Amino acid sequence: MDTGATMTLVDTNTLEHLGYDSSMSTEPQRITTGSGVEFVPKITIARIEALEQQCADFPVLCHTLPPSATVDGLLGLDFLRDKRLVLDFRAGLITLE
Repeated sequence: MDTGATMTLVDTNTLEHLGYDSSMSTEPQRITTGSGVEFVPKITIARIEALEQQCADFPVLCHTLPPSATVDGLLGLDFLRDKRLVLDFRAGLITLE
């Protein structure tokens, strides 16, 4: 989860494993990373599910994440919008309603 990200981002290798081809993107998106500004492919995936929520026909950005990140992507504000996010550090729970 990245509450500083406007859009959800999924690792390019993960998308390819799921049958998506980021080279088919006709809509590159400008993003700012820790290392500078980049243009990355934007594609629509059939479905995304996280934190017991799902969205169909959902646009995501494709970008290669470093192996040390040990994640397949980052949920952005577009996935969290219009929902209630609760971070309960005491109980170690994240809920999205």
